[in-house]
Formats: sequence, structure tokens, C-alpha cells
Amino acid sequence: MRSGELFAALSLATDLGTGQAAEHGLRTCLLALELADLAGLDAEQLEDAYYLGLLHSIGCTADAPVAARAFGDDRTHKAAYTLIDAGRPPEIVSYLWRNVYPTAPTPQRLHAFIRTLAAGPGFARVNLRAHCEVGERLGQRLRLPGRSCEGLWFVFERWDGKGMPVGAAGERIPIAARILHAARDASAFAAAGGAEMVCAMAERAAGSSLDPHFAGLLREHAPALLERVGAVDAWERVVAAEPRPRLFGGEDFDQACQVIADYADLKSYGTLGHSRAVAEVAEAAGWRLGLAPEVVSDVRRAGWLHDMGRVGVSTAVWEKPERLTSGEWEQVRLHSYHTERLLARIPALSELARTAASDHERLDGSGYHRGVGAQQLSPVARVLAAADAWCAMTEPRSYRPARTMADAARELRDQADAGKLGGEAVDAVLESVGEQARPPVEPPAGLTAREVQVLRLLARGLTNKQAAQQLEISPKTVGRHVESIYSKIGASTRGAAALFAVEHDLLRP
Repeated sequence: MRSGELFAALSLATDLGTGQAAEHGLRTCLLALELADLAGLDAEQLEDAYYLGLLHSIGCTADAPVAARAFGDDRTHKAAYTLIDAGRPPEIVSYLWRNVYPTAPTPQRLHAFIRTLAAGPGFARVNLRAHCEVGERLGQRLRLPGRSCEGLWFVFERWDGKGMPVGAAGERIPIAARILHAARDASAFAAAGGAEMVCAMAERAAGSSLDPHFAGLLREHAPALLERVGAVDAWERVVAAEPRPRLFGGEDFDQACQVIADYADLKSYGTLGHSRAVAEVAEAAGWRLGLAPEVVSDVRRAGWLHDMGRVGVSTAVWEKPERLTSGEWEQVRLHSYHTERLLARIPALSELARTAASDHERLDGSGYHRGVGAQQLSPVARVLAAADAWCAMTEPRSYRPARTMADAARELRDQADAGKLGGEAVDAVLESVGEQARPPVEPPAGLTAREVQVLRLLARGLTNKQAAQQLEISPKTVGRHVESIYSKIGASTRGAAALFAVEHDLLRP
């Protein structure tokens, strides 16, 4: 798998996760390269412009649960934010009114609007910091250049210092990030109104949100830049343009799949660590079934990749505590389709894409998204479906607590008896999880046993007060534990702490 292909697929996923038009990230990358060329940047700066343009939203799932609770959706408001001048309070107020629970009854909408408005800039600052911090950590795991990873901290900064999370201004912002700001806004405004709107935006934003130099380049060259970018296949051009392409194989391939798993699972508090668990259970079941080593490798990777398309569905749907409407169910059913389409763009994953998207298919044809039956489902797909069902049942969800192993085992066997899941796959999964006794492990980063308990609750979205009630300690004590946890693991946001917990397998008791 070529690195550029993986990064391009992740970019398409971030378009889904941020409510942007398809290929927004790809176009941003190409525009960034065009601007970098016009500005005469050196090779390292060009490389940073490429990766920031392509992956600037890789942290978008880090704040998804919080954003969904505040806005009623975590996606559409992010796309709308790109089209406003966030340095002007009247535009912020108007943006909030249009995007906070826009379809809710007026009393509920008004209450949510006032609550979000009262939270002030601090609310946005914390969320955007989580986005940047998680983005940097995922970038490091993808082995992006250190400069590019650092640049991910400046995605939401502004030339005039009115950006977030730290208010960096002028040339304190890396030049690649300043190019990103111009390219990202040009892509968004071009989608909304073409070159004329881009030129008007550049003139208005020069010296405020945008570096005057790059705003000037946009004003002068926008029609030609947009025409060139629009005339090529964005995917092919981005993959071909990667400054230092690499090949992912073996352990690097697995690490890339794990990044996708963690990126997708951050979408909801209840799904943290889900894809890693599915991969582990499916792999163990595959060995029990006597599958060939290369087939077991496929089922493990399919477990990591199977929920990539989850980012295309609002977190408000994933976290809804009540029964889903028929329309919401249709959105849920689409996540498997999104997974297949995102992965199928990568030639090396074309076969695995179909398998990874089969986790909700059933032998009797009652599953989704294809609704295929037993003849079309390979042994790998059957193992994946059984492992996914087991893991989902034994994990907490917004509408129910985690089910006991005994209850989950009965349900899994009932589905096998009903002809929905493969009997051999179910047996292999249940035999595997029955042997998964977890030996005592020393907590990482010097965390105490109590701090691990607090971290688990923090990662699942509980407030200090709620965590205190569960642990039967005071909220102040929880607060002190949280400060200690952040210090020890080198994190500053809940999103980064949650990612650390997933990476170190701390969410399972």
C-alpha cells in the first residue's frame, strides 16, 4: 500500500467527518501545492504543505461527542464554520444560531443556543485543542515528518492572532500552516460560489484570518489555480504528488490500519477501542478455525478497518439513548457502504474492503449494506461478523450498559441457530473469548490503579461529578487524579487521554 493512497483515503474520511464536500481535502492539498510553488517554498516546506493540506482534519473525531451534544450534530456545523470570519463576533453569533439544533423545536433550540453562547470561546478552544492534539498524535503514528505533525497544532490559528487554540499570530504560525489556511478556505469557498467568491474572500481575509501574502496570491491567481485543480483527477494527482512516498507493508501496514481503527472509534464514547477488540477476537477465532496465516492476517486487518465509514454518520445518531428513527437507521446502514468505498480506492485493499464492510451482513440475507446471503460470505467475513457482534454486545452503548458475557454468548448462539451467523464462526469466537484471561499488567506511564479507573470513566465521557459518584470519592479528588493523569501521559485534552487509553488497552477491566 502506497502511503499517498492511505493518506488520501483518510482525507476522504475526514471530509465525511467534517461535513465537507467530497474531495475537499484532496483539493485543499493540490491548492496548497500550487500556492507553495508560487511562493517558491523549499522542499521541506513543500512537504509540510502537502501533508497539512491532506490531513489537516485527521483529529476531527476527537471532539465529535462533545460537538454533537452542543450542536445536535458534529458534522454540518464544522463545514459551516469554514465559511465565516470567526474573528467577528456577529458572524459567530449568527453561525451558532444557524447551526445549534437547527431542526429542533424552538424552545429546545433557543435553550441550546443560549447554553452554547454562554460557554463562550473557551468551549471552542478546548474542542479545537483536542482536534489538534489528537491529530498530532495520529500523525506521529503514521510517521509524518515532525514538522508536519507540529503544524497540525496551527490548523485553526489566524494571521491576526484571533485563532485557536493558543492565538498564535503572524509568522509565529509555520508557513505551511499559513498556506493551508488559504488553500482550505479557497477550496471551501470555491465549492460554495466559485472563483469569484474565492477572490472576494481573499480580499476580505487578507491580514485577518489569512497571511496577506497568500491572500494576495489567491486574489491574483484563483481562477487559474481552481481551473488547474478542477481539470485533474484529484485522487491520482494527490497520490502522484507525495514528496517522499513510502510503501506500507508488514508491521507498518498493521500500524496504519490501527490508526484508522482509533480514528474511527473516537467518533463515539461507546465505541472506543471497539475495532481493536474486534481485530483481536477475530484473529483468535481465525486461528481456532485453522485458517491459513495470510487469511488470519486479513481477518485481523478487516477488524481494524471495518468501521472506517462510521465517521460519515452523526455522533448524535451513534450516541442517541432512545430508539432510532427509520431515517437514522438508514444513516447507520450507510456506514458499511462508506467503509467499502473509502478502502476500495486503494488497490492493495480492494479485496479487503469488501470483507471489512461485511461485518453486518447475515447468512440469511437480512444484514446490510449489500444484503447478501451465505453463498457470498467468505469464512473471513463470517468470522468478522461474529466477532463484531460479540464485541458490540459486551461494550457499553448510550442506550444500554455492556451485556454480560453469558448474555452475549446466548444471543450469539441464538443468531447462529436462526441462520444469521455462521455456527463455526460463533463457536470459534466464544471459545476464543473464553480463554482471554487478562494477566495483571503494570499500568503505563506510572499511572496508579485508581488513576486507570478514572481514565476509563474520563474516556467514556463522564464528568468529574459522575466519575466521583461511580467511584464513591469526591469530585475534587477526581479532579486531582485527572490533573495527575494528564501530566503523566503528556496529554492536555479528554480526546488525547481517550486515545492513550485505547492505545494501551486500558478500557477493559
